[in-house]
Amino acid sequence: MQKIFIKNRKNQNLAVVVEETVRAKGLAFVMHGLGGFKEQSHIQTFVKAFKKENFSVVYFDTTNTFGESDGNYEDATTTNYFEDLEDVIDWAKTQSWYQEPFWLCGHSLGGMCTLLYAQKHFDKVAALAPISTAVSKKLSLETETKESLAKWERTGIQERESASKPGLIKRLKWSYMQDALKYDVLPGAHKLAMPVLLIVGEQDNRTLPAHQKILFDALPGPKEFHVIKGAPHTFREPAHLAQIEKILRAWIQRIG
Repeated sequence: MQKIFIKNRKNQNLAVVVEETVRAKGLAFVMHGLGGFKEQSHIQTFVKAFKKENFSVVYFDTTNTFGESDGNYEDATTTNYFEDLEDVIDWAKTQSWYQEPFWLCGHSLGGMCTLLYAQKHFDKVAALAPISTAVSKKLSLETETKESLAKWERTGIQERESASKPGLIKRLKWSYMQDALKYDVLPGAHKLAMPVLLIVGEQDNRTLPAHQKILFDALPGPKEFHVIKGAPHTFREPAHLAQIEKILRAWIQRIG
């Protein structure tokens, strides 16, 4: 395992981990969601699944989150997360272990970013696993109350306690919402002809299973859709993580 810091297009530091496999079957990039970080248990589960299938794996902390990269969470936007994914992949192209086409796997906002990347660079992506993925901000707004949105816009800041880091209050500017409304993966879903794996928790109240089904129905190529019984948006229970690893590995084996 190699952890290094690279520069993104804004000259900010990005913490990147490379787990290189000798004579790798393929290369996978794994991306966390909004406010996430590379050490989260579900991110590590995705990484482990690819490693066990003899892939080299790259995973990283975006800027403006709670990992080791530069920036502040309150300044997070879909645009900055997506650009960081592009910058990590562009850097990887200069490395000896780089392989193309590669695989993409992301959670929540990270899932949306992988979908956006695959729509823009579909010739470079072998397969795609957006987990508990955001589909469009308009759909995501269905999970917010009018009162909470009005307060966020009025005060300019949304405050939520972190589930991954108890006691940490996550403060996010309203500018996140203004930026996010520009993004919707559904209009470009017809470009995603590569194999796609969708996984979501049955109790996900942020990227609803119903939203995943809308995306699933719009995908034109080989596709799978799995609902993890009893699981929330962010997977932490060992039984849920084990189930996801099993699904991921079986999918990789089938199409790899």
